[in-house]
Amino acid sequence: MGRPRRNLLATAEETLTPPASLSDGQSIARVVKAEGKNLYSVKLPLDKSILVELPSRFRSTIWIKRGGYVLVDTNAFNGRDNKLDGEIVNVIRDEKQWRKETYWPKEFVKKLSYPSASDEEESVVGKMPPTSSESDTDS
Repeated sequence: MGRPRRNLLATAEETLTPPASLSDGQSIARVVKAEGKNLYSVKLPLDKSILVELPSRFRSTIWIKRGGYVLVDTNAFNGRDNKLDGEIVNVIRDEKQWRKETYWPKEFVKKLSYPSASDEEESVVGKMPPTSSESDTDS
C-alpha cells in the first residue's frame, strides 16, 4: 500500500518554496545523469561532479529530470566511507522563484532556448516556394 496522500502533498508543497538561506555544506547543483537505484550524478557550481542519493521521502513522489536543479547537502555522509558525496535535500521545481534568491550560483545562468537569428538570413517559414522565374533571376 502506498503512502498517504497528505504525505505526498506535504512533500510536493515543501519543494515549491526556497529556504531563506542555505546552511553550511548545502549548495545548488545541476543534475547531469541518473545513475540508477536513486543515485544521481550532479555538477556543483565550480564544475565539480559528485554522486548524491535521493532520500526515501522524495522517491516515487517527485521526479528529477536531467538538467534540473537540486539542493544538495554534502555534509550528510561525512562520517561514512563510501562513494556517495552527499544527499539531495530539496528538489527545485519552481526555478523562477529560486533564481531570485541571493544564494543562487552565478555559474547557473539561464540559457536562451532559441538562439538569436540576427546573423542568419530571412526565414522562409510560411512562405511559398520560389517559382522558376524567380529562381532564375536570383542566380
